[in-house]
Amino acid sequence: MVDVLLDEIVMTDYGQFEIRWAGDGWDGDADIAFAGQENGLVGAAGSGYVYINLARRSGGSSVRIELSDVDPGDDQTWQDCIEVSIAIPEGAEPVWESWGGESGGRLELPANAYRLRVIARDREIGREGEFAEDVVDFYRLQFWPADQEPDRIVRVGGPEAEYWHSAWGRRR
Repeated sequence: MVDVLLDEIVMTDYGQFEIRWAGDGWDGDADIAFAGQENGLVGAAGSGYVYINLARRSGGSSVRIELSDVDPGDDQTWQDCIEVSIAIPEGAEPVWESWGGESGGRLELPANAYRLRVIARDREIGREGEFAEDVVDFYRLQFWPADQEPDRIVRVGGPEAEYWHSAWGRRR
């Protein structure tokens, strides 16, 4: 069974999106968020948050967050695919938030160890249409209970994602 926790157009700047359950979250330091990781799109190494790098500089991106009781399987029609592990502790109250609190809200994500798959479509169009009025890039975040594993780049859809993997990833 899949529970949809969020399905909306998220307004942001600088492509910044995070899920936070402790502390202040992403502070802009890629060395912390991506420490020990191979990928440069989903920073899960910081304490109390996971940072997701959206392709658009400003405007709205389609973001859907799902919680499954098992691995929902990789939908290979999406161009980019990254997997990371996180652990939400007991008593935490997860929230999602875009840059500077431009948009955000509570996220009904129970305490557990999770695998998080972030799949994206049209990152290239998002970069090129960074100030477009319409939605041009799409993201799906899939959580399911799982043991902790290193991050993994499953698929790279184009130069925009490869740039971030080179700039912020490969910190092992």
